[in-house]
Amino acid sequence: MKNLERKRNLSVKRKKSIRKKISGTAERPRLTVYRSLNHIYGQLINDEEGKTLVAGSSKIASLKLKGGGNKDAAEKVGKYIGEEIKKAGIEKIVFDRNGNAYHGRVKALAEGIRSSGINF
Repeated sequence: MKNLERKRNLSVKRKKSIRKKISGTAERPRLTVYRSLNHIYGQLINDEEGKTLVAGSSKIASLKLKGGGNKDAAEKVGKYIGEEIKKAGIEKIVFDRNGNAYHGRVKALAEGIRSSGINF
């Protein structure tokens, strides 16, 4: 249990370090990513007002995903979020990987958003 507790503490420390440097504004909102074992979630946040502008996850029924815990699902979720961001009239965002490595599902989600024409 001590090893698990140590890992959790390091993860929280990494997350706080990233959040010190990244903040979302009205012009460039922050896209934060949460990754669980079975699903992936993304939400666009304006930190000045404390409001969520756009949200998407692998649980959305219209995406018709068989499983949400793989790279293909993450890329589809990324494309969905990218389209929603475009509908909101936003072109530039700040990417907050939330302490996760920029690899695998997090990278696939980011690439899906970029393929929609969003810059970060």
